[in-house]
Formats: sequence, structure tokens, C-alpha cells
Amino acid sequence: MNYRHAFHAGNHGDILKHIILARALSLMIAKDKPMAVLDAHAGIGRYDLSGVQATKTGEWQSGIAKLDDDFAPDVEAVLEPYRNILAAMNLDGDGRYYPGSPEIASQMIRATDRLIANELHPVDAAELTKNYAAEKNILVKQLDYLQAVKSELPFRERRGLVLIDPPFEVLDETLRTAQALEFGYRRMATATFMIWYPVTTEEFAKQFVDTMRALKIPNMLWCELRIKAAFAQGGLSGSGLIIINPPWTLENDLRILLPALAERLGLGDWGRGQVNWLTPPT
Repeated sequence: MNYRHAFHAGNHGDILKHIILARALSLMIAKDKPMAVLDAHAGIGRYDLSGVQATKTGEWQSGIAKLDDDFAPDVEAVLEPYRNILAAMNLDGDGRYYPGSPEIASQMIRATDRLIANELHPVDAAELTKNYAAEKNILVKQLDYLQAVKSELPFRERRGLVLIDPPFEVLDETLRTAQALEFGYRRMATATFMIWYPVTTEEFAKQFVDTMRALKIPNMLWCELRIKAAFAQGGLSGSGLIIINPPWTLENDLRILLPALAERLGLGDWGRGQVNWLTPPT
């Protein structure tokens, strides 16, 4: 495994994933009952956008850097949990630091909740462990994500969220992601699952979505953000999320959010945002 997320932190794919993660968690913690979060590809948790890796690619400049100006009030209401986490990490207001998904979860979960942060890359796993060593309700694992799903589900809390966002370094990643989702759903059908995927080509995006739909898991919500045309060797042109058992109101939140992000982040007139159900809501 060679993928290091520090090179890509704060890009448009992160923005879509992290805004929705923060919003979903804010809705889930509104209930009193304890919950757990499994972050299957955690990275290191916190990123310095002025660091060597982030500076080398500069991907955050077409992502988080474009969110400085406020959106309309209804969009800002959806963004509020995400904005609050960014503000807590950047108290001087310079926007230097960016939260990965475990940082978002760590700031949002309560003392009665748990975060299992899984990261396979040995260097990043060591950094992740160091970053959250003082947090009693955060457990760091270093497993393949299929094994992490098998070993951690079902949650003892009987409520929770599973985030699966592979780097798609290997050719069979779509199949492995489908296997992880199918197994996880069999183990805990009441959990909320969030599956992130990159849009690199039209063919890949269609194949991925069709593969997830073919699992015939009910209550599967889909959203996708495009910022430019997708073609081979064109890099990351967008990304999507498939959400099983989305929290109440999240669908409406996404219908507010996606057009606004597409307009802000799209290159020229290429911004596209869409939301739909892959399988009927229950």
C-alpha cells in the first residue's frame, strides 16, 4: 500500500466526504443512545496544508481554499458542523490545518461513544496512534479494511456509522469495497454506511455505482459532485458517496448542498451535483 492522504488533503473529494460525514454525525448524536464509528481508512487524522506533501500537489487550492466565502444561509446550516471543526483546528484563522475523517469524528463523538480508526499504512498508522494516544474512547487498528469490518461489526452500542473510502490503488478495489459493504451490512443492517469513490472516468464511475446497486441493499442514497470533465489521465474530476441508512433529513441536506458545491468548485461551467436513491428508501 503506497497511498498517503497528506498529498490530497483538503481537495474537492475531501470536501464532499467530510462535509457529509460531519453533517451525518451531527444528526446521529442528536439521539441520546451511545454509538460507534468505524473509519476504515483513517489516514493520520490531521493535516498541515503548509507541509511538504500538501504543498507538493497543492490540491487543497481547488478544494478547501474555495470555501472561504459564505454560502446562502440554508447551505451554511448544512456546513455548520464542518465549519466548526475547521475553526477549532485553526484558532488563529489562517486555515493552515485540515481535519481528516478521524479528527472530524473525534471532535463530534461524546464521552459515551467510540471511534475505531483503522489505517493499514505502517507510517500513517504510527502517526495516527500518536495523534490520538490521549483519547480514551478512540481505538487505533492497523488492519486491511475487509478485516476491520469483519472484526468490529456489529458494534456493541448497536448504533453507529461505518466510513469506507479506499484509495483505489488496485484493480479489484470496487469488488473489495462491495464485499466489505455486503459483509458489513449482513453483520449490522441498522448501521449507517458511507462509501466514497473517485470519479476518474465515466466508465469507472458507472461501474462502481452499478456494482453497489446490484447488492440490492435497501435504503441506499447516492450523491455525486463533478468539477470537470472525466477522462483517462484527467485526474480526479469528482467524487461520490453512497450512503446506506442515511440519518433523517440528510437527503434534503444533500439536495441543498450539492448544487452549491458544484457552482463554487466547478471549473468553468462544468460543475455538476446530483442526489438520488439507488434503492428505495425505507
